[in-house]
Amino acid sequence: AFDRTLAKDNSLAVGFYQRGFVHVQLEMYEAALSDYHMAFRHLRENPFIDYKQLGLRHILYAWEVLYSMAAAQSRLQQWQEAKATLDKAVVWRPEGRTAILDMALEWVQNCLVLEPMQVPLGEFFRPRKKEVEQLDSKDFLGKPKVISSIIPNDEYFGFEPLRPQ
Repeated sequence: AFDRTLAKDNSLAVGFYQRGFVHVQLEMYEAALSDYHMAFRHLRENPFIDYKQLGLRHILYAWEVLYSMAAAQSRLQQWQEAKATLDKAVVWRPEGRTAILDMALEWVQNCLVLEPMQVPLGEFFRPRKKEVEQLDSKDFLGKPKVISSIIPNDEYFGFEPLRPQ
């Protein structure tokens, strides 16, 4: 499902993020790392993307993507890269809320594997009803009609400059 979604919208950062988590669960760590890189790239230097407008009640933060990237690196035994990624995540993390990253740095220094973050369970894309209703095709023009003349009892069929009445 994520493959089909990303084929339709290859800039959907949260799609890469979620597919990366699935790859970690399937022990496909190289693919997970690639997906996390793509998710971070598609954040386009933004600290977060709020997907509420699209119907997903979730905000994807850059530091979460970097944390999950470090988790994939830790599973690949890439400890130096994981530490560098977590250092980068600290820069992206909002001020005064770095406890989880400090703990993760400690785990990586002790060569312990990190668990990646994920979109909360039970969260699905649910577009607003108003937006879904607009997906039906509407006929704004109506049926085409041929009008030969606006003058009653005029039998002329064709086009010519406006005639005086």
